[in-house]
Amino acid sequence: MMFPFRVKPFGRIIMLRPYHVKWIQGGAKMMKISVTFRNTEEEGWQTQYVEDRVKRLNKYIDAPADVHVVLTVEKFRNVAEISVMTNGLNLIGKEESKDMHLAIDNAVEKIERQLKKHKEKIRGYKNNTMKEEETIEAEAFPGELEDVAGAKIVETRKIILKPMSLDDAVLEMDSTKNRFVVYRNAISENVNVIYRRDDGGYLLIETNG
Repeated sequence: MMFPFRVKPFGRIIMLRPYHVKWIQGGAKMMKISVTFRNTEEEGWQTQYVEDRVKRLNKYIDAPADVHVVLTVEKFRNVAEISVMTNGLNLIGKEESKDMHLAIDNAVEKIERQLKKHKEKIRGYKNNTMKEEETIEAEAFPGELEDVAGAKIVETRKIILKPMSLDDAVLEMDSTKNRFVVYRNAISENVNVIYRRDDGGYLLIETNG
């Protein structure tokens, strides 16, 4: 027999209510919003309130997103925890307050600040790329081209060229911690390589075919 709760250590019972799921269309993007109630029930306003607040994040997101919101009530504490997964990013915002409205607002603002910071990082990189053209020389890859005659291949990687934008390539590199990403430019269809330099900046290599 199945019960709508689970027992945690010390005999504490956490009531879990079925969550509500809704898809929101934003231009060419889709945002899936799910709301779970823990130790509380839907009172008729929470789900719509969450949707109205979360939709404002759409302007910072360039790909389909999965948003999961957990609303928890513990005595006089109202906790809102929001997780956003999109294009390799996994963001979490958690806030508590005596008022659930305020907890939701603050959690959304925390996610919004994280998205803004990431957007500014991408925008700053694009501006630097437009201002200066870098020539690929041996010094751009310190130590990697030394002693070529005595070098040997110690690892071989097979790469599937995925069509993506520059933003997508930077996101993938940041999420995987790799120093470079080889991809096919979604617009020009040329093979591009983006490389993380030792100074924290990025080097973009564009080919003509």
